[in-house]
Amino acid sequence: MSDNKPAELDVITRILHLGLAICGTWAWWLGDEAHDFHHVEHSGYILHMWVGLSFAAFLLLRLGYGFFGPRSQRFSTWVPYTRTRFAYVISDLRTLMRFRVPEPVTHQGLNAAIISLALVLFTFQGISGTIMSLNITPGARADQWLRPIMELHGAGGVWIPTYLFLHVGATVLHALTRHQIWKKMVFMK
Repeated sequence: MSDNKPAELDVITRILHLGLAICGTWAWWLGDEAHDFHHVEHSGYILHMWVGLSFAAFLLLRLGYGFFGPRSQRFSTWVPYTRTRFAYVISDLRTLMRFRVPEPVTHQGLNAAIISLALVLFTFQGISGTIMSLNITPGARADQWLRPIMELHGAGGVWIPTYLFLHVGATVLHALTRHQIWKKMVFMK
């Protein structure tokens, strides 16, 4: 359904993607260990905090690049907030309903919608994690006002693996249909 060919992803976008993928997955993996912050020994929390802050730094760079980077990489050129862009999302969903894999077009259609949602959720994780890292005193109980933020941040333990399943699943489906997108991201070819 796409009339205009999307821009190729540049090296900076790919590096930021890999940084987000590595730090984000690692921080999620360490999440269960982070509950030891109120114990005298709190190495799980400290590791999760630093990996999470690294993720937040990559995210901040990606958000900045999405707003101020090259025009072809800006959110304004691909986030599905216009009628035409949203039509691409609907078209991709209809294709899936027919048990077919949509043509992989970077930053268009369902791809753009899922990435947009993920960026919103990742931004919440980054902000809430940063707030907690600044306000939790290891070895002490967290202040009461911080509890709701901690609970919402902990919800990442559910939506992050769901997102990873969708993202990795789509990559595998595209690879099975001879669209080796992962090679472009990993090997930058």
